[in-house]
Amino acid sequence: MTSSPAPPPVRSAAPAHQIPLRSLTARGRDETHRVVSLELFFDLCFVVAIAQACAQLVHAIVEGHTGEGILNYLMIFFAIWWAWMNFTWFASAYYNDDVLYRIVTLIQIAGVLVLTAGVSQAFEEHAYLVVILGYVIMRLAMTAQWLRVARSSQGPERTMALRYAVGLCQIGWLGLLALPEAGRPWLFLVMTLLEMAVPLYAERAHPTPWHPHHIAERYGLLTLIVLGETIAAATVAVKSGIDEHKALGELLPIAAGGLLIIFAAWWVYFAVPIHGHLRSNRQSFLWGYGHYLIFVSGAAIGAGLEVAVEHAVGKAHLSALSASAAVTLPTALFLLTVWALHSRFYKVGIAQQSVLPATALLVVVCTFLGHWAVLAAGLVAALAVAAGVTLTALGASPVRGRGEESVAVPVL
Repeated sequence: MTSSPAPPPVRSAAPAHQIPLRSLTARGRDETHRVVSLELFFDLCFVVAIAQACAQLVHAIVEGHTGEGILNYLMIFFAIWWAWMNFTWFASAYYNDDVLYRIVTLIQIAGVLVLTAGVSQAFEEHAYLVVILGYVIMRLAMTAQWLRVARSSQGPERTMALRYAVGLCQIGWLGLLALPEAGRPWLFLVMTLLEMAVPLYAERAHPTPWHPHHIAERYGLLTLIVLGETIAAATVAVKSGIDEHKALGELLPIAAGGLLIIFAAWWVYFAVPIHGHLRSNRQSFLWGYGHYLIFVSGAAIGAGLEVAVEHAVGKAHLSALSASAAVTLPTALFLLTVWALHSRFYKVGIAQQSVLPATALLVVVCTFLGHWAVLAAGLVAALAVAAGVTLTALGASPVRGRGEESVAVPVL
């Protein structure tokens, strides 16, 4: 008896990223699983730039150049955040993971690193050439992606893609190099408004099919990364203060308060599943744009903790009130913005609605407590979390005399 030949091996389809060039077409909003490994890697590269901006902010505040440092920080952080925004929303709608997509993403990462290399010059010498060069590299790569979409689509979708490609305001940003220093903030403000108007204009022709759950996850991941960077920066500052100045007693309240603030910030941000609120472009754009304040304040908390440490060991040229405000003001802004963008949509009654706004106000009041300001702000934030958990439990308890249960509503 002769044996029959073995059947040929079954070959599965090649993974998408092994196909060099595929049509860049829209993804469906009903997808149940989205891989974010490349996008998460992209985020981690952005954190390097955020860390550099925060380090320069600390240096400016410690040296007594608070106003100038904050202005530079807000401008550079916008460049970082807006490039991340464009990549994230595009990937949510058109990510196809082919070889060309990965190469273009690599170019965008290179732009991030170029921008990062120029952060210190922008702060110290007001020289924005390297920062703008990195930004232009990222944005030209984004233009190429939109042109790929236009090539693969037709009708209103093609019009939308071309509007995005043409509307990336590259030339205006180059004007920052030509203007005198006094005029740059005004041009920056104009360019910021124009940039934020591009999506509103482009998507009048055809809305992009971004994925609500994916977008919420992407924003949550960057929030986690920013808060993680805040913990890392504060830990390094405290360790340096202990090693160099033996100031354990002065730094323990700052370390404890900072940890409570950051943990509370994480808690309040992730207490509600926000993707259910992202039902239209109007809601989602307001939510997405508003996250600039969440990201910029979350990162600034870490910078503020570093400033508080520098003041505690006697290395900062500023008052105790200013050092405390460097922590309490961004903390209050973070809490208030999370309430405005997330929590208020899930709260019932005055008590639940008042938790985060009242907490933000009390955190600002803590500014005037001197050496104990950071610890007091941390305790207030922790008590806000406890109040939220308690109100949620009360809202979920059975209604007396009815045999029914009220709906449990997350309150933070």
